[in-house]
Amino acid sequence: MKMLSESMTHVAQRTRLAGGVMLLSAAALFAMHEARAELPPVQTQGSVQYVMGGIGSDESESIKQAMSQYSLALIFASPRQGGDAAYMANVQVGIEKKGGAKVLDVKADGPYLLVKLEPGTYTVRADADGKSQTRDVTVKAGGSTQIRFDWKD
Repeated sequence: MKMLSESMTHVAQRTRLAGGVMLLSAAALFAMHEARAELPPVQTQGSVQYVMGGIGSDESESIKQAMSQYSLALIFASPRQGGDAAYMANVQVGIEKKGGAKVLDVKADGPYLLVKLEPGTYTVRADADGKSQTRDVTVKAGGSTQIRFDWKD
């Protein structure tokens, strides 16, 4: 009887150990996934905070998830025949508040630029491949506005 009890104790210990190893493995995998999906660093110009990037699927997903936290989300793409699009980088972006005060002037290093702006009316200018596009946008309190700039081949 004593041997049976010791054997059962040994089995219980091994089961707990295996469960602990599985839990640690799952935690490590989750941590690795979270590390890959990290949002690029928040940058500041004047009083404006922004995030740019989106190169690679993990970074792109993290930016898409953060869009609702920013009052303005800009997306840069080049549509191609067949309906799909190639995302663009190296887009020069200037944002001016109505009345002409420049609030942001940056070269986006990826297809996404998320910007925290005060509520108001702004003009956004995006330059890529020698072509410029300008859009007027109204940023509302507590909302997020998304604008896509397309440069056709």
